[in-house]
Amino acid sequence: MSFTDYRSALVTGANTGMGAAITQMLTKHGLTVYGLARDAGRLKEVADRTGMVPLAVDLTDTAALTAAVSGLEIDVLVNNAGVSATGNILDASEATVDAMIDVNLRAVLHLCRLLLPGMVERDLGHVVNISSIAGLYNFYGHTAYHATKAAVHQISRQLRNDTIGKRIRVTEICPGRVETEIFGRNLGGTPEAMQEAWETYYQGYESITADDIAATIEFAIEAPRHVNLGLIEVLPTFQVPGGLEFIRRTD
Repeated sequence: MSFTDYRSALVTGANTGMGAAITQMLTKHGLTVYGLARDAGRLKEVADRTGMVPLAVDLTDTAALTAAVSGLEIDVLVNNAGVSATGNILDASEATVDAMIDVNLRAVLHLCRLLLPGMVERDLGHVVNISSIAGLYNFYGHTAYHATKAAVHQISRQLRNDTIGKRIRVTEICPGRVETEIFGRNLGGTPEAMQEAWETYYQGYESITADDIAATIEFAIEAPRHVNLGLIEVLPTFQVPGGLEFIRRTD
């Protein structure tokens, strides 16, 4: 299919990072894009730059989410929003566990529940779920984050069963380390935390960027209509998932 087969898209977490890059890519192809995020101010900045239609909604509020997408005909759904936390299940808080389940998993299920029936009725659609290598490989990290991303992996596979016989494609994008704000937010979200995260996780590394993820989604959507790219792992060349090693290079 080409982008001319689609008219509309909805992107969660569209106010920053990968979501903003994906939104820009989709609007560039002429789609009407609805950007969904909680931060109305940052969402407006992306909307002003791209022409996206902002929907300032808290993904954890299912009633508000339902009202926001009610009546929308969405051809391309990009479940991009996600949250994480430092540590593992031994020192996890109730709040961080609930946040990851609500944003990373529950919102994905509800948006599919709300928007996929319209795709089935129109016999046309593409669901793109952003998971993580944390959902496929075991390494030290927050157990709840791994669990929610593993669930997104299974949801992506199951949606193909749910829509069998219809011209609906489902693509799971499974990234390694991407240059986003996620590590800085985990460290507190202050300017100092953002700088510490940059120096610790990105400086000297050849990480993939938000634009790389957007380009990968662009590639999946542009595949011929009889081709479904189900799972795409996107990692930096110097990062391997087994053991989660990432080599710093200075050359």
